[in-house]
Amino acid sequence: MSIVAITAGGTAGHINPALALAEELRDRGHEVRFFGTPQGLEARLVPEQGYPFEAIKATGFDRSRPWTLVTGGVRVLRGRDRLVREFTRGERPDVAVGFGAYVEFPLGMAAVKLGIPLVLHEQNSVAGLANKRLARHAACVALGTPAARPAFEGLTGPGTRVIETGNPVRRMVLAPRRAESRATLGIPENARVLLVFGGSKGATHLNEAVCSLRGELLGRRDLYVLHGTGERDFEQVRTTLALGDDEARRWRVLPYIDDMGSALAACDMVLSRAGASSIAEIAARCVPSLLVPYPYATANHQAVNARHLVDAGGAVLLDDALLDGEEFPRALFSMLDDPARLAAMRESLRGLDSAGAAGRLADAVEEAARSVGASQPSR
Repeated sequence: MSIVAITAGGTAGHINPALALAEELRDRGHEVRFFGTPQGLEARLVPEQGYPFEAIKATGFDRSRPWTLVTGGVRVLRGRDRLVREFTRGERPDVAVGFGAYVEFPLGMAAVKLGIPLVLHEQNSVAGLANKRLARHAACVALGTPAARPAFEGLTGPGTRVIETGNPVRRMVLAPRRAESRATLGIPENARVLLVFGGSKGATHLNEAVCSLRGELLGRRDLYVLHGTGERDFEQVRTTLALGDDEARRWRVLPYIDDMGSALAACDMVLSRAGASSIAEIAARCVPSLLVPYPYATANHQAVNARHLVDAGGAVLLDDALLDGEEFPRALFSMLDDPARLAAMRESLRGLDSAGAAGRLADAVEEAARSVGASQPSR
């Protein structure tokens, strides 16, 4: 058994893959400990899943406020030194795993100082600063998408392995089945289901565009819509749609879709943004999708994320600027009204083997732990 220290924070896109890895490692008999910020989403999500969680004070760098580089750097160093003392006095991890974001720095730097193998996972096609800075010290850099590989060229150390694992997806997303999910959601088996979401924070432009098709969507009497608006847009979407009782039965408006596994199992197609976590879940469930990347993402990385599914034949890419024109309804309904096309797209996604990403990443973590385990006494 190994002790695995994991750090993940910021958004669900970082935290959920880390939790998926933790599930796999725990099932293999390893002990998992999490480190993250006290105010972040991880402080709630990780303990809810029964993992030990230790808070680290760490802040990022705001380019509009240059002095935050100094204050953030001081917090990182303090966090590193605290973990070094803690690991030296108590049980030290056999391997450390970072999922990006600034909270990765204290654990990653402590691991380097103590000679603990470090594994990094990059979810996005455009690598984050923390992963790029720590890559030369890593035993392994695992990529969620092949498009991220060029970002690490020249940044890794002589002994660093760069592998493609895909983005781990939690079992609660993979487990639900279509019939049971539809029964739970109160959706008839012979209905068509469109799932709409914009990521954990929602997507205003996407919500507005979907609302503009109210009449056409509700006019398809066999169609159900599951619509995750994001907390920010929830009331506005409800007001705009002004659904009657029968319409609200077929168009479910939710601020956040808690059970994404059941929603993906129940639906026939997805309309969404293209965040790395969303792409991973869509791919793992083999659901055809119309993807509208967020246009202001760093280096347009959502468009690059989407290409992974588009090139496989399982998704269609639509530019955000086209949401207000005729191209959007044309693209949406050409998919939604063509079951044979959706079936072919679903089949195309099966070849990606996205559901196996957690296992592949766990293999890499175990290999890194073994690289020093032979020289240490057994526990």
